[in-house]
Amino acid sequence: MNETKTFKGSITAKGMEIAVLSKGTDDDFISLTDIAKYKNAEYPSDVIQNWMRNRGTVEFLGLWEKLYNPNFNYLEFEVIDHEAGRNGFVLTPKRWIENVNAIGMISKQGRYAAAYAHKDIAFKFAAWISAEFELYVIRDYQRLKNDENSRISLEWNVKRILSKVNYRIHTDAIKENLIPSEISARQKSFVYADEADVLNIALFGMTAADWRKSNPDKQGNLRDYATIEQLLVLANLENVNALYIGKGIPQSERIAELNHLARAQLSMVLKNKSVDSMKRL
Repeated sequence: MNETKTFKGSITAKGMEIAVLSKGTDDDFISLTDIAKYKNAEYPSDVIQNWMRNRGTVEFLGLWEKLYNPNFNYLEFEVIDHEAGRNGFVLTPKRWIENVNAIGMISKQGRYAAAYAHKDIAFKFAAWISAEFELYVIRDYQRLKNDENSRISLEWNVKRILSKVNYRIHTDAIKENLIPSEISARQKSFVYADEADVLNIALFGMTAADWRKSNPDKQGNLRDYATIEQLLVLANLENVNALYIGKGIPQSERIAELNHLARAQLSMVLKNKSVDSMKRL
């Protein structure tokens, strides 16, 4: 399954729109390129380089990496620190990342090239540009986090509700049609788990055991990492599978039909989502 999603948001400071990359934690990355445009809209990369060539900046960046980066390259940092402040010294986000294995910055190359930095570093950069501008950045960043927390909380509640939608219908169908009364409670649990994996295979293409084997470091189960769209389809599959069980359709046939249904519904949901996004634009 996918890693934690990265949300792309934006904040506004004194009329400047600044991009923010967030995973719903406090470790957000803010666009240094957008912040720099407040000082020089035409050559923001020059502003960033001017800031990074300062000895005080290099010392701050090095200290941040020492605190949070277990793979920080101390030897390369000593070289950069020794050069910092000299007339010919040049330091870019890309060089910093590559030389010291930095994790506090992100350098995006290509057509939409941009530099991002952890919020701790971005606030420091904003303060260097203007103390007033820094306050505007921090204020709207807090607004973004409040909005984001509400959205993530809503998404979690939706997942929680969807995980229970049609659950009773599905388990009742299994109980009434697949579980003989004479087997033990432990044996019954195997039947329930087996039918849960019918849905897992149809929707995710793997069993719960397959997912745990492929993701030994993750907590929970594969459904905890499902998207809202997948959970919507899962709720429908539970209902349909209960109907198929009641009709006595063999498991192998049900898996094939449910997989076909899952792919069709996901395609439709994602297509509608794309259309909605285009309408908002």
